[in-house]
Amino acid sequence: MSEIVTAAMVVIGDEILSGRTKDRNIGHLADMLTAVGIDLREVRVVSDDRDAIAEAVNQLRARNTYVFTTGGIGPTHDDITADSIAHAFGVPCGYDQKAFALLEQHYAARGIEFSDARKRMARMPEGAEHIDNPVSIAPGFRIGNVYVMAGVPAIFQAMLDTVVPTLETGTKLVSQTIPSSLPEGTIGGPLGEIQAANPETIIGSYPKYQDGTFWTEIVVRSRSSDAMAMAAAAVEAMLKDLQPKEPVIR
Repeated sequence: MSEIVTAAMVVIGDEILSGRTKDRNIGHLADMLTAVGIDLREVRVVSDDRDAIAEAVNQLRARNTYVFTTGGIGPTHDDITADSIAHAFGVPCGYDQKAFALLEQHYAARGIEFSDARKRMARMPEGAEHIDNPVSIAPGFRIGNVYVMAGVPAIFQAMLDTVVPTLETGTKLVSQTIPSSLPEGTIGGPLGEIQAANPETIIGSYPKYQDGTFWTEIVVRSRSSDAMAMAAAAVEAMLKDLQPKEPVIR
């Protein structure tokens, strides 16, 4: 089995915490990483506060292969992500000459003033590398194992498309879904025993409600097809044993 590759995400912005903006990036990142065999282990939402951002990034980058951040790299006064990441790494934050020239040319071509606010989008921690932005030009950046990207979903997704092919990936999870008419309270104990006996798997149970009927969906995941099949067979046998027995008619 190849090395497990892990990731975490930091969603930055007071507007997310206040509910004014609804996050649409977490699910997309999870889908993209799962598809290439990277485990998204943790997501944090933090305010526009330098110390809070730096603390979250430093904790997560120390225990994950990758960290992805979204939000706070725009032109306004509260877009402080670049400064916060620089603070986390203990390096200066200033104008990146390549980003500055890129933005200067972009606004000149459109006949728009390259204002001080717009210049802020060219600021990066010292030593950072660009993440291309095919939507609105202003680049994100990578420093160490931290990838800093825009919060606008269309821009985030475009940036992520350029980043994912460059990442180290792990063995993809395979899964099998097993429906059950039994409630979680009935299957919880036996399911825990099956999980303990099959440590190479991840077994989850998810209550469902549809058309007036409650039921449970059990999902067995593993990086090993054989381990998944063995645990799934144990789950199916357990469910069969727990089904109410029909009375014998004499």
